[in-house]
Amino acid sequence: MSETEVKTNPQGDPITSVAAPKSTGKQDPHGEAKRQKIVTPEYMFLEAPRTKEFITGSEAAKEAIRRSNVDLAIAYPITPQSETMQLVGVLYGEGYVKEYYRGEEEVGVMAAIAGGSRAGVRCYTATAGPGTLRGLEGIASWPGHRLPVVAMFTCRVVNAPLAIQPDNIEVAYLLNCGMIVFHAENQQDMFDFTMAGFTISEKNDVTLPVGVCCDGFFVTHARGYVRMQDRGIKLPPREAWRGAVPVLDAENPPARLSRDAPVQKSNFMAYNIHAVWQQEVWAAVERSRKYINKYMGGLLTAENVDDAEAIIIASGSAAAQSREAVRLCKDKGLKVGLIKVRSLRPFPTKELRELCKNAKLIVVPEFNYVGWLAKEVATAIYGYSKAKIIGGPRVYGGQSMPVELIVDEVESGLTGKKSTNVAMSQVMGGSISQDEVAHFMRSI
Repeated sequence: MSETEVKTNPQGDPITSVAAPKSTGKQDPHGEAKRQKIVTPEYMFLEAPRTKEFITGSEAAKEAIRRSNVDLAIAYPITPQSETMQLVGVLYGEGYVKEYYRGEEEVGVMAAIAGGSRAGVRCYTATAGPGTLRGLEGIASWPGHRLPVVAMFTCRVVNAPLAIQPDNIEVAYLLNCGMIVFHAENQQDMFDFTMAGFTISEKNDVTLPVGVCCDGFFVTHARGYVRMQDRGIKLPPREAWRGAVPVLDAENPPARLSRDAPVQKSNFMAYNIHAVWQQEVWAAVERSRKYINKYMGGLLTAENVDDAEAIIIASGSAAAQSREAVRLCKDKGLKVGLIKVRSLRPFPTKELRELCKNAKLIVVPEFNYVGWLAKEVATAIYGYSKAKIIGGPRVYGGQSMPVELIVDEVESGLTGKKSTNVAMSQVMGGSISQDEVAHFMRSI
């Protein structure tokens, strides 16, 4: 009896794979995308049933794009956003994104995204860390050109020595560009903020880019539960004629590109035009508040703040750490509340003033060295609260934040015990000794 014949490849290895089943007919790879039904933003965000899935932040961004009717996505790889844009490329192959390609580098990507948005199509891109800074010149020009774009910033270390771990110092560079800036805590935020970003950015009285930031790896590569609408529905397409400025085409001169002689010449008219336009850009940022409230449920969320002695104010991944800190403080008999800031631009100034008016202590933990959120909080509530503000604890360079650091700041702040984690120069208000602050500043 002869042995069973074994098929081998040219190298002599046995072939063990199973042949693909024969298809009875040619399937349309874009079939599912073509069957998507357009629904109103109101139905999508406020009424549509949702199902829960356990996915990464990158997958959450992908699923948001699937439902956002995106025309153009341009990718350039940089950790940790590369996986997200790779998944968006999969969507292109499935027909959910109309055009997709890899740019030559970040400067080219941001310029091409600007061109696509000027032409009237819905655009999406993502970058991170050094990529953000390299593309910043183009990104900073988007608001002035009134370009409704959604860009994802998966924050990471930008300082030398180079590292790829989470550090959201790059948010500090984005806050004063004139764009709308959201900060996602988790995978659910990543999904919701991205989809809402397209709708908000394209409103006639806004017409601005939206930056959706998250702390890289903590969100992009970790998994969390995300409640999502059915993949068979999508947002309406962009109607560029509704924008605040006309799109580029052969019939309409590109007036908003600074080519007009009065804008280019060094005279009073040029300065006046630029000054007035900057005012209008920032006024548009403020006008986005009502849409953030409508489609996202507010610029912040608050937990247990009504009778709290201390309030922790955080954004991004620091909010997750702070939530656990609140639980531990409760076990110690401390009344501590949490405010999670979701929108950094526009900033929830009015809301913070109301929520913090009776607090004795405010603690602002951050994943960066400079403490940009603490500065924003202190500026917002100055004169409206007598609370002592502790600008920390802060971790950076990719370190994680032990919850105990936050708890220690709450305990020391309420008891008067001197903290060993936060420098005196990072403490504002309350009964702080200015002599001690001056001594510290002289010694560094």
